[in-house]
Amino acid sequence: MRIVDIREQTLPISSPIRNAYIDFSKMTLSLVAVITDVVRDGKPVVGYGFNSNGRYGQGKLMRERFIPRILEADPASLLDDAGDNLDPHRIWDAMFTNEKPGGHGERSVAIGTIDMAVWDAVAKIADKPLFQLLADRYGDGRPHRNVFVYAAGGYYYPGKDLDKLKDEMRSYIERGYNVVKMKIGGAPLDDDLRRIDAALSVLKDGQKLAVDANGRFGLDTAIAYAKALSRYDLFWYEEAGDPLDFELQATLRNYYDKPMATGENLFSMQDARNLVRYGGMRPDRDWLQFDCALSYGLVEYLRTLDMLGQHGWSRTRCIPHGGHQMSLNIAAGLGLGGNESYPDLFQPFGGFPDGLRVENGFITMPDLPGIGFEGKADLIRVMRELSA
Repeated sequence: MRIVDIREQTLPISSPIRNAYIDFSKMTLSLVAVITDVVRDGKPVVGYGFNSNGRYGQGKLMRERFIPRILEADPASLLDDAGDNLDPHRIWDAMFTNEKPGGHGERSVAIGTIDMAVWDAVAKIADKPLFQLLADRYGDGRPHRNVFVYAAGGYYYPGKDLDKLKDEMRSYIERGYNVVKMKIGGAPLDDDLRRIDAALSVLKDGQKLAVDANGRFGLDTAIAYAKALSRYDLFWYEEAGDPLDFELQATLRNYYDKPMATGENLFSMQDARNLVRYGGMRPDRDWLQFDCALSYGLVEYLRTLDMLGQHGWSRTRCIPHGGHQMSLNIAAGLGLGGNESYPDLFQPFGGFPDGLRVENGFITMPDLPGIGFEGKADLIRVMRELSA
């Protein structure tokens, strides 16, 4: 058993939308295929992975450092103890060979993307959905098949007035979501408050709005928004300031006693640990959004979950960023609090397997091999072109 090839392709996921910090007109991602010599139904088992939106494709790093390290390793050194499957942890160690600690940056995205493809292959070789494999290995064997999901949108784009924002939010509610999210910080405070009022006007009892500033604010502006947002019953106030400004986040709790969320732009267990140590995050109400596809993959995410438990955090306070099926499987297999969803954006990579319905804010995991990419026709078509 061995990996015979690893392929990467940089693909566009461009869109005219913007948040408070960046526009997505030139956004890309890396698609990876890990091809093995294991045969199922007459075809080689292939694991697929891609990185989340908001960080660009990392093909150069993969081709120069991480893919060669895997392919040059003794194939036997990448297998589990039984020798009947690949070992994601040993493959991760091979990728990280000769890398210094710290300075995580873009390499965490490159490794996280390959790691996703490895786990997809591992679950397919085991002939299990990834969520079941994770529950078997790291839990009690009983996955949480019903997973909370929220609809992320509410971006700024040309010509989008309040009526169009309301139509967008209404469309998510009609599709079964009961929590929706919109961007703030890309307009003056008074304009954003009008946008929030418009979005809230289409919600009914039991339905919530989350807002996301994408790290745009300095302390004074973050506090001004906190005071203004306190009048609402929001699901959360997300990433007010720079993700590494733990003092800003810790100070903000003095002005906003309702739920806050952050973490999507922290790319290692060590950075996540600094957030919970110094960022003033409150385990009884706040949310952590670490995204495995951007932060060295599931191997590192398991370390992060262990660290959170040592610091008194429940993994149910984790709702990952990214809206991809990898985090959806992690949420089901390891008992996280839910997952982000992009019902309309970043296609074909956003969204769920075809025919999967959202009911009262939850989806039920289907029995698909691996991560389940084969259940989304437009996505698996692109993936198979890479591995053909």
